[in-house]
Amino acid sequence: MRWLTLYARSRQVPLSAALVALVTLLVRFLVDGGVDGSGDQPVALLVLTASVAAATVGLVGQDSALDRTAAIRWVPRRAAHVLLVGVFAGAALLAVQAVGPELATTGLVVRACAGLVGLAALGATLCGAQYAWTLPTGWLALVFFTPPLPGTLGEAAGWMTLTPATTVSTGTAWALLAVGTLLYAVVGPRR
Repeated sequence: MRWLTLYARSRQVPLSAALVALVTLLVRFLVDGGVDGSGDQPVALLVLTASVAAATVGLVGQDSALDRTAAIRWVPRRAAHVLLVGVFAGAALLAVQAVGPELATTGLVVRACAGLVGLAALGATLCGAQYAWTLPTGWLALVFFTPPLPGTLGEAAGWMTLTPATTVSTGTAWALLAVGTLLYAVVGPRR
């Protein structure tokens, strides 16, 4: 179990976990009593995006050259790390919702976490771990500040805001998770 402790410390997991908890609790206190029970999806998406962005700090170790030359199998560790970021971000929001107002349905939280963490993994692979937050944040801004596109392209681009029953939007989120996780696990973060 020592390797797990060393891995968590080298990936700044305690800091990431504290940031996710802080963001989620802060929103819990800010919206306490402000939501009428019908949900506040934009706030939930903002919380999930901020949580995933905060957790991307650990997608690279202290020394990327050492990571690339280490004699351990990185693929399963990287894939597990990405998936656990999504699980932790979603679980934090769902836990806060359990004791406060419901901001979004469980299906929406799961789908949003899958897509956002996939985007973060793609960001780490393409831009480097220090910029992994840019893709999820950019997609959120795109969805919030541009008019929705019509048809299938609109359902794919607006996957965050559509109901989880929409096949194209759900497929887009899961495809982002699969592609992002696979690329990050195999290639690793860009230097």
